[in-house]
Amino acid sequence: MSSSQIGFLVPLNRNLEEEEEEEEDTSTPKLPISTGANVIGRSSLSISDKRLSRKHLTLIASRNGSADALVEGTNPVVVASENRRRKLRTGEKAIITNGDILELIPGHYFFKYVTMAREKCGENGNSMDALNTESNEGSLSRKRMRPVTEDEAFARKLQAILYTRVVSTAEMDNDALVEEKSLVTVKSGYARASTLSIPSAHKDAEAIRHFSVPYDKSPLTFRLLRVKDLPSWANTSSVSIRDVIQGDVLIAVLSNYMVDIDWLLSSCPTLTKIPHVLVLHGEGDGTLDHMKKNKPPNWILHKPPLPISFGTHHSKAMLLIYPRGVRVIVHTANLIHVDWNNKSQGLWMQDFPWKIQKDLSEGCAFENDLIDYLSELKWPEFTANLPALGSFNINSSFFKKFDYSNAATRWHLSPRLWGNLQGIAWCSACEDEG
Repeated sequence: MSSSQIGFLVPLNRNLEEEEEEEEDTSTPKLPISTGANVIGRSSLSISDKRLSRKHLTLIASRNGSADALVEGTNPVVVASENRRRKLRTGEKAIITNGDILELIPGHYFFKYVTMAREKCGENGNSMDALNTESNEGSLSRKRMRPVTEDEAFARKLQAILYTRVVSTAEMDNDALVEEKSLVTVKSGYARASTLSIPSAHKDAEAIRHFSVPYDKSPLTFRLLRVKDLPSWANTSSVSIRDVIQGDVLIAVLSNYMVDIDWLLSSCPTLTKIPHVLVLHGEGDGTLDHMKKNKPPNWILHKPPLPISFGTHHSKAMLLIYPRGVRVIVHTANLIHVDWNNKSQGLWMQDFPWKIQKDLSEGCAFENDLIDYLSELKWPEFTANLPALGSFNINSSFFKKFDYSNAATRWHLSPRLWGNLQGIAWCSACEDEG
């Protein structure tokens, strides 16, 4: 049976951040699609990007206009059909129909699958006129109703989940309201207590769908890091390093593996004003020499010793001391530009007040695990004079002076059990819970 042309792959110029009509990319020719197998790849598209395999995708088209899209290259292909966006990996396939969009590399090389309408071909006797008419109708339809992408739907779902968890916490603590103490008032930039009120759950679905947490109304728990050049919906409630290290910080302990001191100082000028900064790092050789030469004079650099002969310090956390308490941040990003600007990263962050005098001897599981871990880092003890508070030796025991009883965490570490061993313990506990 001879093959016959049934449509095209039409290249698109498409900006996912704008709600506008898809425009044809005239720099790349349309690719004709015939019944049977059509091999799509680097050669057939005249694209030099080696992320595209020579045999990247095979479209097996039927006479009714539908086609099986089979991924044969090493990189995934995304199929956007109406309100659904699906990522296909090597060996996976999906059925595509007229108007569906293919991303040959996720986020790159957009092509619309456009078929020739047989009814219009018969009436007009001109297949190209029918093709253009149908393409225009599809474009107008998409302009009227922009489909929600899979990523955007996921982000909205995540926002709704976070909202539900915040509200659930509020109702458990006080039926309608829960009050949290924040060490930093963003408006003033100074560290003083401010009261946050979280409303009850009786909100309509639309409010949840567009949920966004203002800084002065959110308990400081889990946040994603802001990613440069993403659309605003994808950065909802995300934070930058300036949002994390702010206010009247008296002492900062920064723990990480990779530290780009030039980027750190330029991206977070607050660090230059903090009287005492301790950097726990895993750097060596040339990078460490550069850090020593370019660090402010009041900074202390320390590479924690390891109990093994290989590996390096990797823990990513911050401890910020304020006049009203301590901010604890556990995060996933190295202190380098790419991690805080161009990758999906996250952090857990919570503020804790100073203990009152009579409770100094009382602790909790979170405190015990934190102190045990800090003691293993063996940083050089130093003295800090904190205004209105007195002079303190800054060592692991110093952090017993804060009240961690309201720590919003599910898991704490077991004494002297961290890293992969703790991960195994967590997994075992989850299996036991079913």
